[in-house]
Amino acid sequence: MVYELMQIVDTIAPELLIAAAALIGVLIGAVMKDGFNKVSFKFGALTLFGASALAIIYRDGGAAFGGLAETNTFLNYAKAVAFASGGVALLMAEGFLTRDATIRYEYSLLTLFAALGIGVILSAADLMTLYMGIETLSLSSYVLAAFHRDNLRSSEAGLKYFVLGALASGILLYGSSLVYGFAGSTRFVEIAAADMNMGVLLGLVLMITGLAFKVSAAPMHVWTPDVYEGSPSPVVAFFATAPKIASMVVFANVLFVAFGVPEAVEQWQIIVGIIAGASMLIGSIGALVQKNIKRLLGYSSIANMGYALVAVAAGFEYGGSALLIFMTLYVVASLGLFGGVLAMRRRGGMVEDIDELSGIVRFHPWIAISLAVLIFSVAGIPPLGGFFGKLVIIEAAMKAELLPLVILLIFASVISLGYYLRLILIIFVNEPREAFQRVDATVSATIILTALACAIGFTIFFGPFQEIALQAVDF
Repeated sequence: MVYELMQIVDTIAPELLIAAAALIGVLIGAVMKDGFNKVSFKFGALTLFGASALAIIYRDGGAAFGGLAETNTFLNYAKAVAFASGGVALLMAEGFLTRDATIRYEYSLLTLFAALGIGVILSAADLMTLYMGIETLSLSSYVLAAFHRDNLRSSEAGLKYFVLGALASGILLYGSSLVYGFAGSTRFVEIAAADMNMGVLLGLVLMITGLAFKVSAAPMHVWTPDVYEGSPSPVVAFFATAPKIASMVVFANVLFVAFGVPEAVEQWQIIVGIIAGASMLIGSIGALVQKNIKRLLGYSSIANMGYALVAVAAGFEYGGSALLIFMTLYVVASLGLFGGVLAMRRRGGMVEDIDELSGIVRFHPWIAISLAVLIFSVAGIPPLGGFFGKLVIIEAAMKAELLPLVILLIFASVISLGYYLRLILIIFVNEPREAFQRVDATVSATIILTALACAIGFTIFFGPFQEIALQAVDF
């Protein structure tokens, strides 16, 4: 009994903390009501930071519940980054919701339940556990997207996300049922040992389609710009970070573990390569014509998920560490960029038009410089952190002999310079408009610190950082 409990703790310690904190938060909220509103954000962020620490402490992982859950250093690395970024996003949300008079403790609790779903999908070693985690994350995300219920755009975003998310979940579930029917098991390791017949491969295609929705990859990307534009900005900051790295690592883990045998790899490598190429091109070209900064970042996210999928297509041996490196750098930069979105506020409320960034270097020089660093990093300009993220993906793809994807990646990156440089031009060259209101301390600190991390931290210490990622895939 004690040994089984120790196995459970080794495997899902972060999820146990988050589940306990979320349930305790529900009880406290029921008693304190509005008195718990502001405290809940610190409570939730502290919980997520604690879960991130537990993912590091129990990084070697383990197996529990008869093989339904299993973790290792690869998955726990993603947990640590996802939970930490979720905690930062939650802290940034408090000031925004307070100013909009929509601050409620339910927001932080929904974020905790979404984080619980993130932990479950990253711990899943069985199709049933995977689906349970995806639904826990998805249902919480639908409500968060529509959290500003009196706002028409927020309600529309939540409805679109729900309808398309339900469709994607249905496709994923149908694919999982086909895999179960033809492979005879729902456990990843047993699926890998089964005969890869046409039924299993058809189920695999449907599962890839469903998982592509979760990472906002083409052709299941259509929800992303609309949900990014309509949802409250702090919600989008969360969507663009914690669920993104978790979903991408889960996407990779399912393919690497359950369908990692050569006859299956030959099939899904082609499919993932096509999805990666389409995502890179659609995201980069679509962002060129955007005037709303959140829609622009939505299309940028689609392109970046395409870059990450190139690492997935390269396979675990070459692409595992590259995927972790790229997604970490992307998540860090995204936190700072969405901090910039949260900083765009005037007396009339939030502003999201790209032209509203005109000349902000005159009024907020440190924020303007930090945003420039983050934009250049996401664009992959050397010697900033984002450059190394794309470099390791190109290296992995070349080792896997995926030259066409390397060419598409470089081509899409060149196209993306069009909208990234347009942002720089507006920030530093255009005539200034009215200054933004004073930026919340948490938001400004996030923008500046993430910029420093991309400009100095990852650049100078990229070697040790890469070594950590390599150790994460060596299990």
